[in-house]
Amino acid sequence: MEEMPKNYDPQTAEPELIKSWMDAGCYQRSKGVGDCTVVIPPPNVTGILHMGHAMDDTIQDTYIRYNRMRGRSTRWILGTDHAGIATQTKVDKKLKSEGISRLKIGREKFIEECWKWREQYGGTIVSQIKRMGCSIDFDDEKFTMSPEFSR
Repeated sequence: MEEMPKNYDPQTAEPELIKSWMDAGCYQRSKGVGDCTVVIPPPNVTGILHMGHAMDDTIQDTYIRYNRMRGRSTRWILGTDHAGIATQTKVDKKLKSEGISRLKIGREKFIEECWKWREQYGGTIVSQIKRMGCSIDFDDEKFTMSPEFSR
């Protein structure tokens, strides 16, 4: 038998654990009697999650798991927010560091850069939520700039 390591290495343990939870369908919405739905207050895609997000997500996860164990139909919807001005400021700062002016590249190119930013940091946020073990239905993710929510 292999000896247990003295220190926990999340880089080794977590990917395998998360995959096993995904394969087992632990993140799928549950069917039951009565409805219990939570929409995660969408974190801005301006960077990474902070301790306030972790606390809030932990409280919501506890509530969803409690209701799931009581046999209720649960749905926890993951969302991220484009954050308008906050994201614009972050993308503008990134472009400036590359010697690019958002005014010179134009609106369409700038929006394209915002989408790239969302892909990078939105993915980081979702990954962090997965690593916390939150039982969100990751197949039901929403984004405030998705065509279904913005015109």
